[in-house]
Amino acid sequence: MKLIVGLGNPGTRYSGTRHNIGAYLAKRLLLENKARARVDSNTRSLIAKIRIQGCEVLVAAPLVFMNLSGGPVKALLKKHKLGLEDLLIICDDLDLEFGRIKIRPAGSSGGHNGLSSVIDSLGSREFGRLRVGIGRPPKNIDAASYVLLPFSRKEQAMLPGLSEEALACCRSWAVQGIAKTMNLYNRTKKEQVQ
Repeated sequence: MKLIVGLGNPGTRYSGTRHNIGAYLAKRLLLENKARARVDSNTRSLIAKIRIQGCEVLVAAPLVFMNLSGGPVKALLKKHKLGLEDLLIICDDLDLEFGRIKIRPAGSSGGHNGLSSVIDSLGSREFGRLRVGIGRPPKNIDAASYVLLPFSRKEQAMLPGLSEEALACCRSWAVQGIAKTMNLYNRTKKEQVQ
């Protein structure tokens, strides 16, 4: 079994914000598979199991604030007896332009509070992460405020295409593994056009 965890903040106040793109995509993955999610109080997460081309995948969205994400992720791995190689975290990334995605097998938090919490809780950086670009804030808005703002109209219009690419990347990771998925999805927009 594989585990895909979409990071975000709980509650309707944050549901349409840039920082919640991970949780949004996890829920979209469940929706497209017609999966019924349930709250698992032991892991403090919304969870459901789906099948992707015969592979069993547990999809989760922690029901805690972003900077506490590590606790639920660790609990999910322990409860389902999964290793770090079975884990993919989906989160937002300020350093990628809006519409770009990047999947990696390991790395630092890059200043992302959710990833920092996961790294601290697991005691390792060796887990997959799918970073979804939300772009840098305008000069008059600080990063902490920017990530908690809703998407602009232009971004909302682009969100379905971005979502489909990100979910296709998740499906590829579950079935084909991270190395092949990186080759398929870690290209620049210019490379994708050629």
